[in-house]
Amino acid sequence: RLPEVRISDNGPYECHVGIYDRATREKVVLASGNIFLNVMAPPTSIEVVAADSPAPFSRYQAQNFTLVCIVSGGKPAPMVYFKRDGEPIDAVPLTELPASSSGSVQDSRPFRSLLHRDVDDTKMQKSLSLLDTEYRAGRPYTERPSRSLTQDPNLFVQPTTENIPETVVSREFPRWVHSAEPVYFLRHSRTPGSDGTVEVRALLTWTLNPQIDNEALFSCEVKHPALSMPMQAEVTLVAPKGPKIMMTPSRARVGDTVRILVHGFQNEVFPEPMFTWTRVGSRLLDGSAEFDGKELVLERVPAELNGSMYRCTAQNPLGSTDTHTRLIVFENPNIPRGTEDSRGSASGPTGVRLTLVLALTVILELT
Repeated sequence: RLPEVRISDNGPYECHVGIYDRATREKVVLASGNIFLNVMAPPTSIEVVAADSPAPFSRYQAQNFTLVCIVSGGKPAPMVYFKRDGEPIDAVPLTELPASSSGSVQDSRPFRSLLHRDVDDTKMQKSLSLLDTEYRAGRPYTERPSRSLTQDPNLFVQPTTENIPETVVSREFPRWVHSAEPVYFLRHSRTPGSDGTVEVRALLTWTLNPQIDNEALFSCEVKHPALSMPMQAEVTLVAPKGPKIMMTPSRARVGDTVRILVHGFQNEVFPEPMFTWTRVGSRLLDGSAEFDGKELVLERVPAELNGSMYRCTAQNPLGSTDTHTRLIVFENPNIPRGTEDSRGSASGPTGVRLTLVLALTVILELT
């Protein structure tokens, strides 16, 4: 009797029936039997992630995208499959992914349009109209934020009493549009565990189309003999929109260390976006052209940075958005005007005393 069966109870069991010979006092086995106990265990976890994340947004060329469903703790190995918007995906099984993962994945199956899927005429016309948008130097007009802020150039160089940095958000869309249903490719891999369970990874790959795939719901479902109903995990592909910028301190003074952080979006973004910071019209404070990361740190800001504009580009394979924020630097009463260096640090009274001592020494030598 096994009151609480565990995975470790899995294996063969034997039953022996015997007697003792009174003459020899030895046990004599008259019969025996064996049985194999196969213990099943339902999966303990399921997760859907994006492969090669974070990844940039491609403006001019289609790129492949892969969702990975990770199911752990099951015995035997569960059956894993994908759905899109509640409908099962008819995927082409693969023993391994295509060798050229950067190119388009194609198939000769019949064409069927997906434009009916929650895409109205306004959205498609807007996407198509962007094909005629003029791009300057390979980048859209959003890289010139001064035109969208104000026409008064003095606002960028004159001191101001604003406490909250000015933020401008712009979106970028691809210049290509696919109207055909994507061809999905599915690959499974299994990794046995030391406890007898199996980790299953299902990889779904297709050519991404941001016009149609944005806001599409993908679900990974699992069937297993130990489950009374399928186990599932869902993700919605969403491009970043409306980044929320937080600057500390809110009232920056000369010599302070300023931190500009993206602490969220107006929507739930998937897959994880990547962030790139640049300074409009110049280099960053440390001399670099750009900085990759969620938080930009400006140490000991000088007065020259007052009115400077910073661009944060948040992007994932579904889209890209630019946020421009303006840094306002106030005077620091602890640092007299003109005594700070280019890094915002004051020369201080020590340097003044040293200069006076040198001057007195020269005067005494002359007398």
